[in-house]
Amino acid sequence: MPSVSLPVHLLAAVLVATSIAAIAWRAHSLSGSGAFAAIIVGTAAMTSGWRWGALLVLFFITSSLLSRVRRARREDVTCGIIAKGGTRDAAQVLANGAVYALCAVLSVTLEGLASQQLALAALGALAAATADTWATEVGTVFGGMPRSIATWRTLPAGTSGAISLHGTVAMVAGATFIALSAAALGLATSVPLLVIAGIGGALADSLLGATVQERRWCATCERNTECRIHDCGAATVLVGGCVWVNNDGVNLVATVLGAAIAMLGTT
Repeated sequence: MPSVSLPVHLLAAVLVATSIAAIAWRAHSLSGSGAFAAIIVGTAAMTSGWRWGALLVLFFITSSLLSRVRRARREDVTCGIIAKGGTRDAAQVLANGAVYALCAVLSVTLEGLASQQLALAALGALAAATADTWATEVGTVFGGMPRSIATWRTLPAGTSGAISLHGTVAMVAGATFIALSAAALGLATSVPLLVIAGIGGALADSLLGATVQERRWCATCERNTECRIHDCGAATVLVGGCVWVNNDGVNLVATVLGAAIAMLGTT
């Protein structure tokens, strides 16, 4: 692309990303901060090429649609457990999309093997984000009583680190969807590698959620929770994990691991 066309290309990317973010904000899929973060991530992806932007849009649309399936039940079973609801804020958007967008930009900026590796890293990151998101959305409302990936004890639906059969199937489906979509768009040639990267990142997310992510207890309600201030208004106490590791941090690490697994597949 000639350098003189770069400002026009950037402007088009900003307009498209802003339009999609505005629609998502109006649909209550994104908060105000989430919409702003989505503009940044979306612009970065689209300046890398329309195919990178299209793949990100596919992730967002499918994840948003899944979040609306049996939404009332999801809100009911996760009430008082998860710290954030279905409307995604900036931290959630960046945790799921920042690694993808950054690697996509670098892949078209650099040349040779580095470009190929970064392209795979971007796809691995998005495969992991999709696998984890689909697993959470499906497993929460269809998975019954899930079990901890670390201890195999039953846990309430929506608890970080909990897995179920339905959620696991959705995890594999999410990774496969991104891998096949990337191949259809001409961004990838190795579908199995991206599926493995997506599953690996999502499983790591569950393991970190069960071990490292902060786990809290509300003495008033006698319930486990991720909230620092519970729905009842009482302050909760730390009973496990690290106080500075929340779900957004775990999601970010999962995308990094997905990217790393995909990159290692080229060596």
